[in-house]
Amino acid sequence: MRKTLAATLLAGSMAVSALAFAPGAQAATQAGTAVSAVSTGSVHNWGKFFSSDRKAYTFGQTGKRNGIVVTKWHGVDKVGGKRAWVWFEFYKNGGWHKFNRSWDGKVVGSWSGRGIKKIYTFTCWAGKLDNCGRKYRIY
Repeated sequence: MRKTLAATLLAGSMAVSALAFAPGAQAATQAGTAVSAVSTGSVHNWGKFFSSDRKAYTFGQTGKRNGIVVTKWHGVDKVGGKRAWVWFEFYKNGGWHKFNRSWDGKVVGSWSGRGIKKIYTFTCWAGKLDNCGRKYRIY
């Protein structure tokens, strides 16, 4: 029994050390940690949420890890020439907070916060509050 256990442990440690020295394994592990920030725990994929004229949209993921809510979002402006806007409204510490981000073309962004209970989002095009689409709850 002891010899079998020792042989199993030795084989397992050799496999782990082989992975540790393989360059591809290290790259995969490092890339995996960036993705796992949102992907571990409860993750919610959301979108495509369009502006009212359907010239821009957003989509993304929202999840919770270690008490921190993390939102990763992608914005696409299909027409160009004018800016698109994504708005986030969230409930934290007994009050509502709101902020926006703008882009022209395509963009990827993220933000996070502790103690967030609800998050809503909507997309606008050609102005901060012009051609806005429906508001959606994403968390």
